[in-house]
Amino acid sequence: MDKLVIKGGVPLKGEITISAAKNSILPIIAASILSGDKCIINNAPTLEDVYVICDLLSSMNTKVSFNDNNIYIDTSGILSTDEPDGDLVRKMRASFLIMGPMLSRFGKVKISLPGGCNIGTRPIDLHLKGFRALGANIDLGYGYVEAKAEKLKGNNIYLDFPSVGATENIMMAAVLAEGETIIENAAEEPEIKDLANFLIQMGANIQGAGSDTIRITGVKNLHGVSYTPIFDRIEAGTYMIAAAITNSKVKISGVEEEYLRPVIAKLIESGASLEIGEKFIIVNGHNGLRAMDIKTMPYPGFPTDMQAQIMSLACLSKGTSIITETVFENRFMHAGELKRMGANIKIDGRCAIIEGVKSLSGCNVKATDLRAGAALILAALCADGVTTINDIYHIDRGYVSIEEKFKKLGANIERIK
Repeated sequence: MDKLVIKGGVPLKGEITISAAKNSILPIIAASILSGDKCIINNAPTLEDVYVICDLLSSMNTKVSFNDNNIYIDTSGILSTDEPDGDLVRKMRASFLIMGPMLSRFGKVKISLPGGCNIGTRPIDLHLKGFRALGANIDLGYGYVEAKAEKLKGNNIYLDFPSVGATENIMMAAVLAEGETIIENAAEEPEIKDLANFLIQMGANIQGAGSDTIRITGVKNLHGVSYTPIFDRIEAGTYMIAAAITNSKVKISGVEEEYLRPVIAKLIESGASLEIGEKFIIVNGHNGLRAMDIKTMPYPGFPTDMQAQIMSLACLSKGTSIITETVFENRFMHAGELKRMGANIKIDGRCAIIEGVKSLSGCNVKATDLRAGAALILAALCADGVTTINDIYHIDRGYVSIEEKFKKLGANIERIK
């Protein structure tokens, strides 16, 4: 398997342009099923997860092609009897997002239980709760779930937890349902609003996306559109921390302050200086980084997808940092790998206590999941000596050409096949 070899201690400098959001484009691709028409997704990130969900649609008689970072999708050939390829579904949790569109368009769907990063229990019960409330009958078998409904009907749905995936799946199921659907305690992430904007351009009637209450009035049909997703706030946050941890000055372009406020606040708290402009942020790191306390929360709180990266920064910040992970119960696997590099980290349940150290040392480590892999890259960039990161297929799921982007900033990083 491919490896990343990084020689640390090289300052970064320059400008990086952020790609479209992975967590936006995956549900948007799934939502294209609803139109039964042709859709174009512009500026698509060339990520493994994007290829997987496109292959999944192709396994269901969808015509999918790529040209100049645009994805052309024609779902007119999908049949109600089509079942998505089980091996592809098990590769990625986001594959489950095709369930809502298929149920909405055809009144039935059968799909394998999804896979993805092993970062904790991510049950599908809230998805199924929403489908049942819309009138679907659910059959949970060995390794699969099947849903059927003669006609989905709008209803009031309260989510016990503001799950992003459940909000997206229920929203997609409801757009063609009869009557009004209200989703309460809905996820408020920017990617939810982005999906809603895509559906609205297709002809859906959705109000309140981006708040905790979403109202959907069902329509009879949707049509194809050309759409450009929002920027990837997690990729942006990763490069912002890269600048801070390497004591460098980096301009991050193609971003908006609104979606990055939790990361901005913590970087300022740590002692980094930031210049915020229209569609860009300049981060200036320095050697006097300070400890900070962080608690991951659903948006607009600090994102769980940035927890591993901020832990790398905390490892080199003066004092004691405490990170509390409230979203996933198994998301500290990167701590063991950072300790191999010389970090002082103690795990107590859902809390990580990090005593800042003066330096980290390069060694052989492995990416245990997507964001853990990003955290190891950040640590390696400022470590003494050479770090080899294994299992980087996780990283390729969420970061476009990450070694090329870091090379552009001056990092000494190579991919070894």
